[in-house]
Formats: sequence, structure tokens, C-alpha cells
Amino acid sequence: MKLRIISTLFCFVLLISCNKDKEILNTLNDYNLSMESKGYHFGDALEFPKEVMDNAESITISFGDKETSKLVVDPQFFTLGDNAVTFNIKKKGGEILTQDATINVFAKNPEANLTYEIIKQYPHDPKNFVQGFQIEGNMIYESEGQIGQSRIMKYQLGTTTPVAETPQGGDIFSEGCAIVGDKIYQLTWQNKIGFVYDKSTLKLLRQFDYPNVMGEGWGLTYDGKNLIASDGTKNIYFLDPNNPSKMVRYISVAGNTEAFDQLNELEYHNGFIYANVWQKPIILKINPANGEVVGKFDFTEIAKLHTTDNDDVLNGIAFKGENMLITGKLWPKIYEVAIK
Repeated sequence: MKLRIISTLFCFVLLISCNKDKEILNTLNDYNLSMESKGYHFGDALEFPKEVMDNAESITISFGDKETSKLVVDPQFFTLGDNAVTFNIKKKGGEILTQDATINVFAKNPEANLTYEIIKQYPHDPKNFVQGFQIEGNMIYESEGQIGQSRIMKYQLGTTTPVAETPQGGDIFSEGCAIVGDKIYQLTWQNKIGFVYDKSTLKLLRQFDYPNVMGEGWGLTYDGKNLIASDGTKNIYFLDPNNPSKMVRYISVAGNTEAFDQLNELEYHNGFIYANVWQKPIILKINPANGEVVGKFDFTEIAKLHTTDNDDVLNGIAFKGENMLITGKLWPKIYEVAIK
């Protein structure tokens, strides 16, 4: 009889403990969900609900292979944008409760809404599936995508006939390109390799492997020192042009109220990175030092003239002096816009 009473009491205590644990985790989950949309800024403290703190001996945060007991959004630990973390709550009785969460970190300052005026239009071959778009002088350099149709080519602005081109193999889907001195660098989508060409003849000189951290190849530009690549995530990677398989550093991108991923075609101009977001009619102006979006162009009015599905989207940025050239996949026009 005595054993039955002890067993019943044990089960009762266990039930109460389990219910308490569930209550703590539910409270923490509600807090996490409320903060996902609101977000944090670097330097913010994580202020957990009283229900959690009253029952915790200690709390740590795991992030990848790192762990910290510092409940502050520290740039040494977090990146801009979404951060997948696990909260580890050690209760005063010694039990460990864990809960996965997403911590969104936003830029502290609101981005400027940048405006423009269309000042000129040029023809563009509507068969070109634009993945990379560059200009030097009056010469356009384009990387075209699609399996079986990929190539690197160049033509005079105002015309659509290539003066030189080099096709890729039938298994290649070409992506972004960048001019580096007398060479052109070109990415591929999922082949994990890039190509280097002679800029004058577009003769293939060599190829290179991506750094392991890059899952795919999307956009590419050059800042005078490093190649700058995107891979369709929130990250932008700085690569050594002498050895593009080596990553120098990377940044993650976010605005004041929004995290951005699917960063695509890139352009570097006057100390900033410009990036279009796949399937969105916007171009971001990004601080290359920290990934903060400092400005945003809305090209909805132009894009809606040409966008009918998931393919023919805005995807092409270049600078002609201080004016911007934009185009898109399968667009019949290139637009020159003056930035106001």
C-alpha cells in the first residue's frame, strides 16, 4: 500500500513538473514568435519572460557550432537577417529544456527610398536570359543562362548583335559575370565552378572551384580588390580574384525592418554594392562593410511592362557614368535611369 502511495505521489510530481516545463516552453515560444517580426538590433538584450527567468538557473544560446551565455545580440555571434538558434535553459533543479528559434537582426537605420528618372531606352535581345550584366565604355558584357543556351558575350550598347561570344557546355547554367582588368569572370549556377575569359576575345583561359561555403553561383561583381559573389541566400561573399576558391570574408544583408535573401545580380559602384532580389522589382544599395541596406529602388513600373511569370524578371544592373542601366531576363529593352 505504501509503495502504491509513493508511486502515485511520484507520478503526480512528475506530471506537475512536465506541465511546468511545457508552460515554460510555451511562454518562451510565444515570446520568440512575437520577436520574429519585430526583430532585434545589434546590442539589444534578449529579455525573456518572467516565467522563464524565474525557473532558470542559467540560459545559453547555441548557434551552429558556437554557444554563448551572453544574452545580447552581439555581432561577433549573430549576423544580420535570420539566425537559427537553440535556447538551452538549465532549470534550478538541473534539468535542461531546449527550444529552437529564429532571431531576426535588422539594420538600425531605415533605408532611403531612392528615386530615378528614365532618360533613355536601348534595344535588348528578348531571347537573352540575362544572368550577368556589365558595361565598360560603350560595350555591354552579358552572361546568359539556361541549360544548352549558356554563353558569355559582348555587344555595343544600342545594338543586339554580339561582336564576340563563347558558349558553355550543354550541362552548364551560367550566372553572374564581372570585369577584372583584362579578364571576365563568370559563375555557374549549380556546377560549383567559375570561368575566366580574355576580355578582348572572350577566349576561355581557365576555370576555378567555388569556396565550399558557397552553395550556388548567382551574382558577381568586383570592387577593385575582391570579387563579390551572391549564392541566392542572404550572404554576399568576397573572393580573392587571384584564387577565387578562397573566401576573404562575407557579409549578411538586412534592412531596418526586413531581412533579404535570394540576392541575385550584383554591381559595385562608388563604394556600395547594388543587388537585385530575385523575383522582386527592387534593387538594394548595400554597405559592403556590414551588409546594412542603406537604400532601395522600386522598379515596379518598369518591371510590370515585361514580367509575366517567374522567368522574365528584373535582373541586370550596370553603371554608365553616374546613371544606372537596368534590364531583365528576356526583356526587349535596356533602361538608362538618372538617380535623383
